[in-house]
Amino acid sequence: MTAQVDRPPVPGTSFWRDRPVLVTGASGFLGSHLTGMLARAGAEVVALVRDEFVPTSIVRRWLGTVAIVRGDVRDQPLLERVLGEYRVQTVMHLAAQTQVEVANNNPISTFDSNVRGTWALLEAVRRSSLVGQVVLASSDKAYGPQPSLPYSEEMPLRAVHPYDVSKACADLIASTYWQVFDVPVSVTRCGNFFGPGDVNWNRLVPGVIRSVLRGERPVLRSDGTLLRDYLYVEDGALAYITLAEAMAATPDLRGEAFNFSTEQEMTVLEFAKQICEMAGRPDLEPDIRATAKHEIECQNLSAEKAHRLLGWWPRWKGDEALRRTIDWYREHLCGAVP
Repeated sequence: MTAQVDRPPVPGTSFWRDRPVLVTGASGFLGSHLTGMLARAGAEVVALVRDEFVPTSIVRRWLGTVAIVRGDVRDQPLLERVLGEYRVQTVMHLAAQTQVEVANNNPISTFDSNVRGTWALLEAVRRSSLVGQVVLASSDKAYGPQPSLPYSEEMPLRAVHPYDVSKACADLIASTYWQVFDVPVSVTRCGNFFGPGDVNWNRLVPGVIRSVLRGERPVLRSDGTLLRDYLYVEDGALAYITLAEAMAATPDLRGEAFNFSTEQEMTVLEFAKQICEMAGRPDLEPDIRATAKHEIECQNLSAEKAHRLLGWWPRWKGDEALRRTIDWYREHLCGAVP
């Protein structure tokens, strides 16, 4: 493992020391990085986890150092118990069904998890006297198709497809709980995360890297022309941390939504080819299946508001982030790829 991958960042302020923090979806891709960063910063992390899981090396860094609660984010009484018994002051709400293809095949379970899970969490927070910040994960897909790009936070949410609608609903529910009930919640809208620790092989980056390590042509579900933002996962985790700290320092930021992006969009095909080249197999031409349906054609985000109000900028861009990602997969999956 490279030195860079082996030394993940730690938040640089004392804000998190001994602070009780609930992370929902803690065992997920982004959640595992965020939980680790918070634990290293000295927070008293409570990790809400629904299913049994095989821990990656990212998760193993914090297993045994955080409190783990088994349960479903839709279980409001459970959430109220956790917030009360652990005296939670900050909530990072990431738990969700995150797969577009799953949502297209089974929209009801996606709506139930992403919409009901959001109001259950926010209603539990409403009944708490201790929580001062809730950072809630929405998505760039909540914007839906727009007549102009990049997405800015002032644009209306025009989601159409099931996953996109579920995130737009969660976004609007957060707005309701802030404007009507004064629940201190702000929303993140990010592009596609990539980086170490993602073992969902249906996603572009881990799927392509696994194929390349096997010496196989990577399969693309889309026709390769979809335009997307790609954000390194550690930058995403730091965005959540930065937003929570800013909400505590500047209460006027509560109720706001923020885009987080490198502002360097690429097509799916371009990104897949870049992965092949950086992994040393430019000869492996992607196998374009063009079977993906119900996806937005072009998406990219402006992060100007996050730059201006939060002072947030991505630490890793382009080749460096991708190299860190490939290094992780070489170390952990090469020769033992499931």
